[in-house]
Amino acid sequence: MNRISKEQLLHLREKYLPGTRVELLKMNDPYSDLSRGDTGTVISVDDIGTIHVSWDSGSSLGIVYGEDSCRVIETQ
Repeated sequence: MNRISKEQLLHLREKYLPGTRVELLKMNDPYSDLSRGDTGTVISVDDIGTIHVSWDSGSSLGIVYGEDSCRVIETQ
């Protein structure tokens, strides 16, 4: 398990506010139906740095700190 510092956690919580739209870049879960490029809306960031997302596909898997990655989608 990857540990997260208080500073890193604060940065994640500032970057991934609830309602932020994100795109999946990588998910290290062989059982997930999510694929690179899937999009969703951030629900929250928990105390261990998992970014909880409501994916447009209906999934609710979180982005695990240090294992998975996503990026903010710039909305207009």
